[in-house]
Amino acid sequence: MLDAFVVAVSYMLAWYIHFNFFVDETVGALPVQTYMFALVFLIPLFLILYYAFNLYTPKRVQGRRLEASNLFGANAIGLLLFMFALYLFKQTDFSRNMIFLFIALNYTGSLVERNLIRLMLRDIRRRGMNQKHMILVGYSRAAQEYIDRIEANPEWGYEVNGILDDAVAAGTKYKGVQVIGTTASLEYILDNYNMDEIAITLGLNEYYKLQHIVAVCEKSGVHTQFIPDYMNIIPTRPYTEDLLGLPVINIRHVPLTNTFNMMAKRLFDVIGSLACIIIFSPLMLVTAIAVKTTSRGPLIFCQERVGLHNKPFKMYKFRSMEMQTEEDEKRGWTVKNDPRVTKVGRFIRKTSIDEFPQLFNVLKGDMSLVGPRPERPQYVEKFREEIPRYMVKHQVRPGMTGWAQVNGYRGNTSIRKRIEHDIYYIENWTMGFDIKILILTVFRGFINKNAY
Repeated sequence: MLDAFVVAVSYMLAWYIHFNFFVDETVGALPVQTYMFALVFLIPLFLILYYAFNLYTPKRVQGRRLEASNLFGANAIGLLLFMFALYLFKQTDFSRNMIFLFIALNYTGSLVERNLIRLMLRDIRRRGMNQKHMILVGYSRAAQEYIDRIEANPEWGYEVNGILDDAVAAGTKYKGVQVIGTTASLEYILDNYNMDEIAITLGLNEYYKLQHIVAVCEKSGVHTQFIPDYMNIIPTRPYTEDLLGLPVINIRHVPLTNTFNMMAKRLFDVIGSLACIIIFSPLMLVTAIAVKTTSRGPLIFCQERVGLHNKPFKMYKFRSMEMQTEEDEKRGWTVKNDPRVTKVGRFIRKTSIDEFPQLFNVLKGDMSLVGPRPERPQYVEKFREEIPRYMVKHQVRPGMTGWAQVNGYRGNTSIRKRIEHDIYYIENWTMGFDIKILILTVFRGFINKNAY
């Protein structure tokens, strides 16, 4: 309800400010009823977007920066969809400036609203109210890491009242949390004490007890969590699938396998690449003339790269080297002062202007605006044997820029570090993360000191 209220107030405030302070509302303006009618569609749209961007998950342990990033992404997509709808219905008189003002006010208002709620809840929890009382079943590495996080974040409002374990003596403490008994006493504790949650943190050698412990927890009706003692195997954000009643835990969480996420990213890519082609067309025209008039050969250099699901595609670049044979092309990466690079080529490689034709790869669907950079087939074959998890990057479309690139891993840099960043991006993708990478690309991604 609060989000719907903020959207409505932000929209009406944007209309009032725009038509009362910036333009004469009597000149070429649509009736106020037309503007207000848009709220019928805008409010449900933004509530759906907020749901899609995980903005309705519990705030007890959700970070502020992640929430702000998701909120930014939802508003950015809302803006694109709003503008697209106006274009589709040929609403040329609808004020675009008012829409931008609305998005700015809505983002700010929603951020303030959510942070006020967060601060209020955290203050209440720090004072010992609104606490969730819980016990841990199993003294293990998972239990210790869980306690570490709760102790470091008292605003979450969790209080661990004790640990049950069969192999560790009663009275043993870890950071003030005491072993209070064995797993056999679980049923007695749940029946006689008011527990809000149970966290099962058994060690790997005790999983044979899991079925009985879960049955006891289920019988009590207390909310139960399972924190596996094998975090080094599964990802930080695993997800399960229902295979006709059989739960399947996926070893790697890839948000872009979700149909909604995939469609949202593809829509963003199409609109973004079209906009960039229009905006940068003068620069691309000047570059094309410079390349064509200073060296012999084709304007566009096409090179085979490996993309989504290991499928090869032709990636486009402005040609930055002298004409060479196919064997010369395969001999390796360019090095400093490489004689094959032309004078114009050196400049456009250093400034990444040679990459602009890849906007057409994005439009075709071979690439995305943001994603892991694609490699040539011979390097894929080499790295898949040498670098663990290298092939994970091919579970998403390759990108023009990526998390590795904005962190400095371009050109002649560590392949292992690049893959670490690519996998982090793949497992933690959100639309807000894409927008963040694009913004960082503008400030630190175009000029590449490692591009020769």
